[in-house]
Amino acid sequence: MNKPTLITLKTLVWIACLYPVALLGYEAVTNNLGPDPTKTITFTTGLAALRLLVLSLAITPLRQLWSKLSWLIKFRRLLGLFAFFYASLHLFTYIGLYSYFDPHTMLQDVLKRRFITAGALAWLFLVPLALTSTTGSIRRLGGKRWQQLHKLVYVSVCLGIVHYWWQVKPGVTTPMTVTIVMAILFIARPALTWWKARRKNNLTYAA
Repeated sequence: MNKPTLITLKTLVWIACLYPVALLGYEAVTNNLGPDPTKTITFTTGLAALRLLVLSLAITPLRQLWSKLSWLIKFRRLLGLFAFFYASLHLFTYIGLYSYFDPHTMLQDVLKRRFITAGALAWLFLVPLALTSTTGSIRRLGGKRWQQLHKLVYVSVCLGIVHYWWQVKPGVTTPMTVTIVMAILFIARPALTWWKARRKNNLTYAA
């Protein structure tokens, strides 16, 4: 991929990733956040974080499935960092607009409300990943240790999906789509690894 094309694609990805927060800003200015603005902000930022996490995790299976998509790797870190950005906005919306920065209220919520516990843990698992997302961190940790650390993203996204399910009312199935997509990605990774290994063995035997 040539440099102008890469710059264009990265610009489009930036615009797409910033769209949810820009829309929230516009709706806040125009007083169109709905009857419960805090709920709108919380839902929008949380859903954006989950979607971006899932998109970032889809890159490796897509590259394994079709080698011509190898250029997607250039966008994985960007998507992951935007996922952390929205997860942080989601968390700070709760801290500022729901608990009003009251440590006692936050502690009670974490201990008594399981969806908040899951959400807080999901964010905490993302913190070391965001802090070690640079090329320098890969060099300092070593590729193998860095890859092991970044497998925490799977724990985080699972907790995020659990957080989503526990937050909605019984019978509401809005989290189903992201759950199914993530399940497919979990199955796809080992399945593609097995398929590539089998294909390599078949080629070896044929030779």
